[in-house]
Amino acid sequence: MEKQEKIVSMFDDIAPTYDTANRVMSMGVDRSWRKKACDLSYSYNDSDSVDMIVDVACGTGDMMDYWRKQAQVGGIAVGKIVGVDPSNGMLDVAKVKFPNFEYHTAKATEIPLQNESADILSITYGIRNVVEREAALKEFNRVLKKSGLVVILEFMKNENPSLLGQIRDFYMNRILPKVGGFISKNLEAYEYLPNSIETFSTVENMQNELKDAGFEILYTQSFSMDISTLIIARKL
Repeated sequence: MEKQEKIVSMFDDIAPTYDTANRVMSMGVDRSWRKKACDLSYSYNDSDSVDMIVDVACGTGDMMDYWRKQAQVGGIAVGKIVGVDPSNGMLDVAKVKFPNFEYHTAKATEIPLQNESADILSITYGIRNVVEREAALKEFNRVLKKSGLVVILEFMKNENPSLLGQIRDFYMNRILPKVGGFISKNLEAYEYLPNSIETFSTVENMQNELKDAGFEILYTQSFSMDISTLIIARKL
């Protein structure tokens, strides 16, 4: 089984317990990161209406719901919110939770949408699971309208961690896999998480990859001991 297919199969397996494990492991702080990503993106979009938002690697749909809720808070009219994920198991959960959104089973490199059709494209805690990342970023560029926004929330690799960063790494490497493994009954899946971060890109490299794919970086910030990083970029 190729690497990408193995990752998809793993997410199919943990889909039923994914939300519970995430809430416990993040202690709920991911909610504030998601809200900030949505609010900032809407402010950069500089319009009171959005035709379409696409959430790639949408998983069980949480980020799509944040796009909806924060639009309501900001008085922004959103035409359509579309979720794309290669895992049918994750999408099955999303469709029960949020039946009013549109969903497509597809890879990040093969988004079944027309050229220049989306105003905003997000991928939250999913880009590190995309094996062909360069091709995916080019696909994001294809789907986005001119001046459209790509929004990335991700666990980035930190090559020179501070003391707080070392505490974070201990939590991510030693404690988190055991908690996630206990809840999901799949230790291997949650051992994959810290390993995938360790082999993933640094913030600087991710910014450079976005620039190479035709984007201008608008905003970058790391949160909560650099556990999570938000990057917002505009299609040139």
